[in-house]
Amino acid sequence: MEEQPLISYQHVNVSLQGQEILSDVNLELRKGEFVYLIGKVGSGKSTLLKTIYGEVEIDAGEAWVLGNAMRTLKRKDFPTLRRKLGIVFQDFQLLTDRTVHENLKFVLKATGWENRTEKGLKLQQVGMENKGYKMPNELSGGEQQRIVIARAILNKPEIILADEPTGNLDVETGRRIVELLQDICRQGSAILMTTHNLNLLSEYPGKVYKCEHHRLTETTNS
Repeated sequence: MEEQPLISYQHVNVSLQGQEILSDVNLELRKGEFVYLIGKVGSGKSTLLKTIYGEVEIDAGEAWVLGNAMRTLKRKDFPTLRRKLGIVFQDFQLLTDRTVHENLKFVLKATGWENRTEKGLKLQQVGMENKGYKMPNELSGGEQQRIVIARAILNKPEIILADEPTGNLDVETGRRIVELLQDICRQGSAILMTTHNLNLLSEYPGKVYKCEHHRLTETTNS
């Protein structure tokens, strides 16, 4: 029997403050897939990601995320869903008054995980095992993004949502971040990543969807 998709959107419409953002969206994300969302700034890529973790409501259509019907999911159940997702933001969103270890510990505590060894293992996985004692402002942009990815994979999520994770980084550092995400994908997490850097698509292939004129179109290999 075929596995159910981790994300399944059918004929989904999304608007913000009465403005149509996305219309008739059809999207699937399956286990182990690496999917890019491309499109101009303001085309709706980030808004689409926000519907997946429940920050933006869906107006119409069918939307399932990890077996949850997003249009009928109760507010009180969103935190449980978000704990099963890894989220990587462009602007890092690390707690600036705490060390790297304390940032990760905060997430473990907030999500009910108390496994101390996970912190060390995840830092090792992103090549940052010697930086746990540092404050975020002592790290480069690329190092901060690696810590954000370590934080995102603490709960061993089935899905990682990465919103322009290379946007604030130089080209070479950006490449290394995508290599890291691809490696995490090979270990079993599905990845949905927004980007405006089209060079990455040829270097690190994946399925591609384009946001344009309020629509989402699969453009893999086109």
